[in-house]
Amino acid sequence: MSKFLDGDAPILPCPKKNEVSTNAPGLGDLSHQDKPWDKHRHSADRVANHYRGDEEFDKYAQRMDFCSQLLEFKLVPHDKDSSLRFKLAGARFCRVRHCPVCQWRRSLKWKAKALEALPKVVKDFPSHRWLFLTLTVKNCPVTELRSTITEMNKSFVRMTKLKEWCIDGWIKSLEVTHGRDGQAHPHFHCLLITPKSYFGRNYISQQGWVDLWQKAARLDYQPQVHIKAVHKKQNPCTLIPEILKYSLKESDLYRSKKFLFEVTRQLHKTRCVSVGGVLRSYMKKVGEEPEDLIGTDETETAEEMLRLYFGWRYEEKVYRLKN
Repeated sequence: MSKFLDGDAPILPCPKKNEVSTNAPGLGDLSHQDKPWDKHRHSADRVANHYRGDEEFDKYAQRMDFCSQLLEFKLVPHDKDSSLRFKLAGARFCRVRHCPVCQWRRSLKWKAKALEALPKVVKDFPSHRWLFLTLTVKNCPVTELRSTITEMNKSFVRMTKLKEWCIDGWIKSLEVTHGRDGQAHPHFHCLLITPKSYFGRNYISQQGWVDLWQKAARLDYQPQVHIKAVHKKQNPCTLIPEILKYSLKESDLYRSKKFLFEVTRQLHKTRCVSVGGVLRSYMKKVGEEPEDLIGTDETETAEEMLRLYFGWRYEEKVYRLKN
């Protein structure tokens, strides 16, 4: 993993409207891998417009207005061949919990950590198998989301202490979606590592997992639970994007002001990702990436000294090369 200098990412001034020409090439045109920037920044505008003008949340709108307005990229060698690719070198981020841009960057950080740690786990535990588990409860009023999540976390801990539990380690993430009934639908996505004996004497069927979660969560109904074994030849890293995705879908963030405002209150300072068992030590050993995934290498190549700047065009919903 690259070495990074300590400190925050460079804070760049917002570009003036006349500094970015509508005829300039777009970021996505020059770097396909960076095309998602347009989508996330447009979503950030929509969320900011919901926050705007509200006495309690207008401060978030003001911070999001300046978030990632100007992006600085440098050219670095591609990992797979001799071509060059774009690498983010500077930007200003608002770090608002529900800013789609910052939420996306946080998910990338977690994915980077997991993708570096898991190959080492696979090497050290070659006979172990992997499971993909999803745990749910009934939808709850958005005003009760925090208490519901708190109880779900306690339930998961209780489940790990049951005699039927035969899992050696896990990565657990929380996702909250907007239910069709207007309520919140919190659920866990988990990647589990288990000894080979799980598929023998310790095997837990689909119904067994339902019963296990119902017992641990002390529910008076049978919850929806999904369990899937990862094929022996499948790399567990392929599941990381599904497990460590956003805590809230972008479309749910700007679906309605009422839902956004209450979710903002309910999820304030909550933790959405946790790691346990043998996986905890592996994740801790991974070098910590900067929060915004922006770092400065100790040395730079001639190509990396070339910098390109892209400014956000609100009207066009696209980043364009700055003159």
